[in-house]
Amino acid sequence: MTTPQIKWISRDDPPEAFPDVRLALAVPNGLLAAGGDLGTERLLTAYERTIFPWYDEGQPILWWSPDPRCVLVPDEFHVSRSLRRRLRRGRFVVTCNRAFESVIRACGAPRRGQAGTWITPEMIEAFCRLHREHWAHSVEVWEDDRLVGGIYGLAIGRAFFGESMFSRVTDASKTAMLALCRHLSAHAFTVLDCQLVSPHLLSLGARPMPRAEFKALVERACRPRTPFRDWPAEPRPAAELVAG
Repeated sequence: MTTPQIKWISRDDPPEAFPDVRLALAVPNGLLAAGGDLGTERLLTAYERTIFPWYDEGQPILWWSPDPRCVLVPDEFHVSRSLRRRLRRGRFVVTCNRAFESVIRACGAPRRGQAGTWITPEMIEAFCRLHREHWAHSVEVWEDDRLVGGIYGLAIGRAFFGESMFSRVTDASKTAMLALCRHLSAHAFTVLDCQLVSPHLLSLGARPMPRAEFKALVERACRPRTPFRDWPAEPRPAAELVAG
């Protein structure tokens, strides 16, 4: 039996040199290609094609397009009663793009039960560059002027590709994700990509979607390819997210 192969991408290959996502491996789910670089054009092309980088330090860059995909429609975020109660206490304040590098570094910090992190120095450098170019964005949650949670990702057209989130106190990452969903919904975003299915994401309202369906959704949402710049400039009390 022939062992399934993935494509090797050279740094000199054009940004669109990815194979068709239908050629991604079933085991491990979604592994499609290796190599290349994390340049802006290659990353934007990858995400538009439902492909994202995920690898450990010391490995070549690995490119993935799992099937199914974990997807959250922004206005379907599930606010639990416990989260609603916590937000109404008024301790959290939410900002956008106020501390992008701090958020990505917090997301990449060692976590209990994990041997390492896929948010390598190379990945941090690439996404900080995307942030400076108005493609990557963060939502931060503060408590008593201390950064306690956040989420970051990439916005192309009206699609948001979530990368990672972190929490230093209970419900801080959920608050960041709720704030992100509220903002995306208000600006007609049709999809928040959560990448890999997990019980935690499903509890927040995400659902698995066949890759072919997700690909069609993303292709529509990413056209035209434009950065999204309409982010709140001022801090916002998180209690407003559940007002009414």
